[in-house]
Amino acid sequence: MKKLITEPDIIKFAKEGGSILPLGPNEILTPGAIDRIKSLGIKIITKEEAEKIAAKDEAIIKSLVSKSVAVGSDHTGFKLKSVIAKILTDKDYKVTDVGTFDEKSCDYPDFAFAVAKKVKERNVDWGIIIDATGIPSAITANKLKGIRAATCYNEFSARSAREHNNANVLVIGAKAIGEETAKSILEVWITTNFGGGRHQRRLDKITQIERDSGL
Repeated sequence: MKKLITEPDIIKFAKEGGSILPLGPNEILTPGAIDRIKSLGIKIITKEEAEKIAAKDEAIIKSLVSKSVAVGSDHTGFKLKSVIAKILTDKDYKVTDVGTFDEKSCDYPDFAFAVAKKVKERNVDWGIIIDATGIPSAITANKLKGIRAATCYNEFSARSAREHNNANVLVIGAKAIGEETAKSILEVWITTNFGGGRHQRRLDKITQIERDSGL
């Protein structure tokens, strides 16, 4: 029996971070699904191709499964971190919480570093850090080579950070924005893909600066 894959299925797939869709012989795309695939730039491969990729390149096949995220905050971001972690868990993301685990006063660099380190070592796909303004944790995280931590205050900054800068750490200020704004930022972040092209050329220059400076 044939299984129809509809436009809502594709939207859900993209929201969960999917960019390569393995299609089985008994699966059929609806016209709406095809249009949505084209607009989102999703690549279609066969299940057999997916198996070959898995054997040859773990990094590529990683995009076919649910994403993993490290979250961390100081005491000012603890409540918002809990909200965001639950949203991600409900969306089937694998969430690693590095702390803090209560509202007792603590130092933001400890948790910003813990999140950034997991991203740098590729233990997770990307990270989220929350403090009062989002600024000091971003400064801390960006000390690590290969980390592109972006402090986002609205949907536009979140979309730009992902599409233009391929940011791999989202930083939010719990006292700078409200909970609903934080939720909308998160939604844009997880559904926006890197644009590549001229943006990659600019990121390559950042990487070269890191190399030249010995960071």
